[in-house]
Amino acid sequence: MKGKEKIFVTRKIPKKGLDLLDGDFELIIRQEETIPTVKEIRAGLEGCTGLICLLTDNINREVLSVPGLIGVSNYAAGYNNIDVDYATSQGIPVTNSPGALTETTADLAFALLLASARRIPEAHEYAKSGKFTGWGAELFLGADVHGKTLGIIGAGKIGGSLARRALGFNMTILYHNRKPDKLLESDTGAQYCSLDELLTESDFISLHTPLSQETHHLITKREFRLMKKTAIFINTARGACVNEKDLADALKNGEIWGAGMDVFEEEPIINPKLLELNNVVVLPHIGSASLITRRGMAVTTCRNMEKILKGEMPPNIVNPEVYDS
Repeated sequence: MKGKEKIFVTRKIPKKGLDLLDGDFELIIRQEETIPTVKEIRAGLEGCTGLICLLTDNINREVLSVPGLIGVSNYAAGYNNIDVDYATSQGIPVTNSPGALTETTADLAFALLLASARRIPEAHEYAKSGKFTGWGAELFLGADVHGKTLGIIGAGKIGGSLARRALGFNMTILYHNRKPDKLLESDTGAQYCSLDELLTESDFISLHTPLSQETHHLITKREFRLMKKTAIFINTARGACVNEKDLADALKNGEIWGAGMDVFEEEPIINPKLLELNNVVVLPHIGSASLITRRGMAVTTCRNMEKILKGEMPPNIVNPEVYDS
């Protein structure tokens, strides 16, 4: 009698998603919380047909070449950690988990914007350390947010949701995409412009592009020098879209006023120069980290895997061409 198909899960994800698979499939869940090596992933995949992985996992050709693997479901909206081209060449479907994290990540981006502008982490540490002795006219002077100009680079789902939040602060909204988005413009009054125009005109600049060959180091010293000296830069997209050394230099040299970062170029390593600065807020990649959202991502991820293993096209397929033949 044939046993249940096995699914390797590289790290624990919320139970609400895994419960959808438990029973019909055998789940092999790696218990360590560290980022797995390629060797560990290959070992975990022995005898498995499905792989559920996280955005930090390197799903390269070595992994995708494991005999018997027929599908990969990524617990993330992005999928730059997976060699999708190679997976496609091997007929392996790859899925992601977008949608559930859109509003939560937009919340975090706006929270970073406010925290950076009003110097909230600095002030918090100052008060907790017992240094606060009374109100002062020049104590932690920050930047206003209301009525300012917000520039959104990559106004997709998350960028568009950020624009809608900015309406409550009466902000002027500029955006740069590959092409104009008429619905976004009608909903928010956002104005389409070139990247350079956005950089020079915006008081706040928020990055929301996926990571690709085109967007790797999209923001470097050139782009920082185009920004206002009072500008605040926010990144909740992918760390490698920004040259982190150039960002640290721009902050240190006063080329921009501040930054809020949830993602980093060499995660989990953060450039030490950034950590030395007071005018940058750093977070440990928590853009989607709410209970409801992470559970929703788990449900999406596991439903994608269930569809793959049942021979059906999953709803969040990244490479649909694998089903054309």
